[in-house]
Amino acid sequence: MPSATLEALHRYTLCESPTGDAGSLAALAGVLDADATRAGFHTARETHPTGDHLIWTLPARGVPGDPILLLSHYDTVWPVGTLATMPWSADGDVIRGPGVYDTKAGLAALLSAAGEIKDQDHPEVRVIVVADEEIGSPTAGDLVRAEAARARAVLGLEPPHPGGGLKTGRRGSTRARIEVTGVEAHAALDPDAGASAIDELVDQLIRVRSVVADRPVLLNTGTIAGGGRTNVVAGRAHADLGLRFSDPADEEAVLGALGRLSPVRDRASVSTRLLSHRPTWRPGPAGAGLLDRIRVIGAAIGQSVDGHPADGAADTNTTGALGHPTIDGLAPRGGGAHARTEWVSAAGIAERTTLLAALLTGL
Repeated sequence: MPSATLEALHRYTLCESPTGDAGSLAALAGVLDADATRAGFHTARETHPTGDHLIWTLPARGVPGDPILLLSHYDTVWPVGTLATMPWSADGDVIRGPGVYDTKAGLAALLSAAGEIKDQDHPEVRVIVVADEEIGSPTAGDLVRAEAARARAVLGLEPPHPGGGLKTGRRGSTRARIEVTGVEAHAALDPDAGASAIDELVDQLIRVRSVVADRPVLLNTGTIAGGGRTNVVAGRAHADLGLRFSDPADEEAVLGALGRLSPVRDRASVSTRLLSHRPTWRPGPAGAGLLDRIRVIGAAIGQSVDGHPADGAADTNTTGALGHPTIDGLAPRGGGAHARTEWVSAAGIAERTTLLAALLTGL
């Protein structure tokens, strides 16, 4: 791996960039935009209070037609200060640090590959680097859909399967919030005058579990909050749910049921809203054709490339579900995503840099 690529990854890792921390994200965005400019990209941004999405364009050289679109992100799950207990290290093939695998090594490999091919013939290359991917990209969906609509191929720079396999489909992923309003009252002197939002929420969660009971749906009640004092009937409560789907029909049925929840108690009200939504991406002909082309390009540079569906979700859910030719997992191999064991392979970075350069000139 070129020392410049390792040095870039080191700089990106030292710029801690948790989702929603606008100041930290802005600092890393400035570093990334500067490196993208040096690699030949024109840079722009879609601004948001919680962090800007970066939009990079490498103008076509000798190859007309629709662009290649690459999707990545620069936010991580790690809060500022994580480096103190999870420091950067590079020991042989193993590079460690918060966000190195998911997915700052992918950005380093892409910019290195772009620098290598900017004077070769290639189609237009568009890159979206999302600021809030780790919470479902709630502000990036429209941007991703608009860019994918005119792309010849969509390549995701998320981590691959263990060992480096690409991702040809993804479970649908939705974060939903159930919000309940009750009626406050003294819990001992006049309890019947109240309607407990917490009790109502518990009943609603049981209802939701019954909806998914006979379906291959993953449901996790991630957070619950509500009430205030033990001597006051709770007036408000909410729960955030994480849902994963492998079939669009199950997704439609469960989300429809969530939207139709009605209160058990006369004086309670219930509403549901989606915090983020990534539709189920099932393998299809467009993705299969793109994978075949990637296999051929990989073989030409001595790399064996294959792929299969993944459980996790990403922005490629959006493009793949719409039928655009999409393949994900093109970041370097490693492991420990979202864990303190996170690491990325130095050799894997070199391999992916070479493959990305070949794809940008060959697709």
